[in-house]
Amino acid sequence: MFLQTEGVAMNSEKKRFTCLFISMALLLLICFIFSLGVGSADITVREIIKSLISPGDVQFGKIIISIRLPRIIAALILGGALSVSGYLLQIFFGNPIAGPYVLGISSGAKLFVAICMVVLVGQGVYISSLIMVVAAFVGSIIAMGIVMLLAGKVRNMSLLVVCGVMIGYICSAVTEFIITFANDSNIVNLHNWSLGSFSGISWEHVIISAIIVSVTLVLSFVMSKPIGAYQLGEAYARNMGVNIKYLRVVLILLSSILSATVTAFAGPISFVGIAVPHIMRGAMKTAKPLIMIPACFMGGAIITLLCDCIARTAFAPTEVSISAVTAVFLAPVVIYMLVVRRALSRG
Repeated sequence: MFLQTEGVAMNSEKKRFTCLFISMALLLLICFIFSLGVGSADITVREIIKSLISPGDVQFGKIIISIRLPRIIAALILGGALSVSGYLLQIFFGNPIAGPYVLGISSGAKLFVAICMVVLVGQGVYISSLIMVVAAFVGSIIAMGIVMLLAGKVRNMSLLVVCGVMIGYICSAVTEFIITFANDSNIVNLHNWSLGSFSGISWEHVIISAIIVSVTLVLSFVMSKPIGAYQLGEAYARNMGVNIKYLRVVLILLSSILSATVTAFAGPISFVGIAVPHIMRGAMKTAKPLIMIPACFMGGAIITLLCDCIARTAFAPTEVSISAVTAVFLAPVVIYMLVVRRALSRG
């Protein structure tokens, strides 16, 4: 009787997961089509389909294929990557408010990309997408290393988050100095990128980011079992044969690669890495990595795409930074999460 009840519960859970993933897939498709159609030039669904089939024969074909499509795909890929990065960091620190933006990791990546651009562009060297990703990865690893050093000194997670925010402010301030006093006009135009933007994304950026994010997501998915054991405590994970030191290094590397890729191409994007994993936990009612990794990716993709659509259309032709939009919509989620967590701890 107990086994039968357990089996019914498992089937019910699988059906719920399936329904939620199908719903997110449909929502993602709707957001995708809507984003292709809206902008400085509104395009109908029929014209979108014609443009995708034969872009050269349609009036808006170049706008869709060369400008909107790579930007939308980049928002999907990078938004999902940022959400998964936040999820991995939250597992690593055991804290739901950990994230690449809050801990200063995105700001560290931004600083090194800016330095790389100033040095290389100033000398007339072409900067490839791969160089940008490597520079962002180095910056994110250094920022993460500083946070880890502080974690050894500061046991209180709240203080650690405050230290991470301070690191982020320092890195952002130095980046602003670099951009402000740069002589090259192309470097000065990096100001918009430093605030977070998908503007100017090319197909080269999309391809590079897709390859890096895909490989990293596959590795994260492969590590789902030891990550799930780690969530239940280090003692339990050791008893299950998990190498804790190795796993922690892998979590740092995977989350840093994902956040570095996002920062290299779109600049720092706030709150997606913190709020989306929390939203997905509430929707899925589980913390299992096998479910949460794809759920976080899809949730991050949907929310980032919607926020980017608002950023470029709300005050058209003026475009606001995507971080401003994500902060407006996702910061209340983080505040609610902190208030509820505080109330539960008191209760």
